[in-house]
Amino acid sequence: MATILLVGVDLFFRGKLEGLLPAHRLVTKDSADPPDLVICDIARVDPLDVAESWPDVPILGYTNHTDTAGLRAGHAAGFDQVIVKSALVERAPELVLELIAR
Repeated sequence: MATILLVGVDLFFRGKLEGLLPAHRLVTKDSADPPDLVICDIARVDPLDVAESWPDVPILGYTNHTDTAGLRAGHAAGFDQVIVKSALVERAPELVLELIAR
Protein backbone atom coordinates (compact mmCIF):
# COMPACT_ATOMS: atom_id res chain seq x y z
CA MET A 1 0.00 0.00 0.00
CA ALA A 2 1.39 3.38 -1.04
CA THR A 3 0.68 6.71 0.59
CA ILE A 4 -0.45 9.12 -2.12
CA LEU A 5 -0.60 12.84 -1.40
CA LEU A 6 -3.35 14.64 -3.31
CA VAL A 7 -2.59 18.29 -4.03
CA GLY A 8 -5.29 20.57 -5.42
CA VAL A 9 -7.61 17.62 -6.06
CA ASP A 10 -11.26 18.53 -5.58
CA LEU A 11 -13.49 16.47 -3.31
CA PHE A 12 -15.47 14.90 -6.16
CA PHE A 13 -12.37 13.71 -7.99
CA ARG A 14 -10.81 12.51 -4.74
CA GLY A 15 -13.80 10.19 -4.32
CA LYS A 16 -13.26 8.89 -7.84
CA LEU A 17 -9.56 8.26 -7.12
CA GLU A 18 -10.41 6.46 -3.88
CA GLY A 19 -12.64 4.12 -5.90
CA LEU A 20 -9.94 3.58 -8.53
CA LEU A 21 -7.11 3.08 -6.01
CA PRO A 22 -8.62 1.15 -3.07
CA ALA A 23 -5.33 -0.54 -2.19
CA HIS A 24 -3.62 2.79 -1.46
CA ARG A 25 -3.86 5.41 1.27
CA LEU A 26 -4.84 8.82 -0.12
CA VAL A 27 -4.05 11.85 2.02
CA THR A 28 -4.54 15.56 1.46
CA LYS A 29 -2.20 16.96 4.08
CA ASP A 30 1.43 16.29 4.81
CA SER A 31 1.66 13.34 7.16
CA ALA A 32 4.50 12.29 9.41
CA ASP A 33 5.77 9.99 6.67
CA PRO A 34 6.73 11.29 3.24
CA PRO A 35 4.32 10.24 0.48
CA ASP A 36 5.26 7.56 -2.02
CA LEU A 37 3.61 9.57 -4.80
CA VAL A 38 2.05 13.00 -5.31
CA ILE A 39 -0.96 13.43 -7.58
CA CYS A 40 -1.90 17.01 -8.37
CA ASP A 41 -4.45 18.90 -10.41
CA ILE A 42 -2.24 21.20 -12.47
CA ALA A 43 -5.14 23.62 -13.07
CA ARG A 44 -5.47 24.25 -9.32
CA VAL A 45 -1.85 24.47 -8.19
CA ASP A 46 1.47 25.99 -9.20
CA PRO A 47 3.43 23.09 -10.72
CA LEU A 48 6.79 24.62 -9.72
CA ASP A 49 5.67 24.88 -6.07
CA VAL A 50 4.65 21.21 -6.11
CA ALA A 51 7.93 20.10 -7.69
CA GLU A 52 9.95 22.14 -5.18
CA SER A 53 7.93 20.85 -2.22
CA TRP A 54 8.48 17.17 -3.06
CA PRO A 55 11.74 16.98 -5.04
CA ASP A 56 12.43 13.33 -4.18
CA VAL A 57 8.90 12.00 -4.68
CA PRO A 58 7.39 10.97 -8.04
CA ILE A 59 4.77 13.49 -9.17
CA LEU A 60 1.83 12.75 -11.44
CA GLY A 61 0.08 15.87 -12.71
CA TYR A 62 -3.20 15.93 -14.56
CA THR A 63 -5.43 18.54 -16.12
CA ASN A 64 -8.21 18.92 -18.65
CA HIS A 65 -7.36 17.99 -22.23
CA THR A 66 -7.93 21.59 -23.34
CA ASP A 67 -5.42 22.98 -20.82
CA THR A 68 -2.35 22.81 -23.05
CA ALA A 69 -0.59 25.51 -21.03
CA GLY A 70 -1.09 23.43 -17.88
CA LEU A 71 0.26 20.31 -19.57
CA ARG A 72 3.35 22.24 -20.67
CA ALA A 73 3.77 23.73 -17.17
CA GLY A 74 3.72 20.25 -15.60
CA HIS A 75 6.40 19.07 -18.02
CA ALA A 76 8.47 22.22 -17.46
CA ALA A 77 8.27 21.73 -13.68
CA GLY A 78 9.76 18.26 -14.10
CA PHE A 79 6.78 16.12 -13.17
CA ASP A 80 7.39 12.41 -13.69
CA GLN A 81 4.10 12.01 -15.56
CA VAL A 82 1.74 14.63 -17.01
CA ILE A 83 -1.55 13.39 -18.43
CA VAL A 84 -5.07 14.47 -19.19
CA LYS A 85 -7.68 13.77 -16.54
CA SER A 86 -9.52 11.17 -18.63
CA ALA A 87 -6.31 9.14 -19.04
CA LEU A 88 -5.80 9.19 -15.28
CA VAL A 89 -9.30 7.79 -14.79
CA GLU A 90 -8.66 5.07 -17.39
CA ARG A 91 -5.19 4.07 -16.19
CA ALA A 92 -4.87 5.14 -12.54
CA PRO A 93 -3.86 1.78 -11.00
CA GLU A 94 -1.15 1.02 -13.57
CA LEU A 95 0.21 4.59 -13.53
CA VAL A 96 0.49 4.55 -9.75
CA LEU A 97 2.26 1.19 -9.73
CA GLU A 98 4.67 2.35 -12.42
CA LEU A 99 5.54 5.57 -10.61
CA ILE A 100 5.97 4.13 -7.12
CA ALA A 101 8.21 1.37 -8.52
CA ARG A 102 10.77 3.98 -9.64
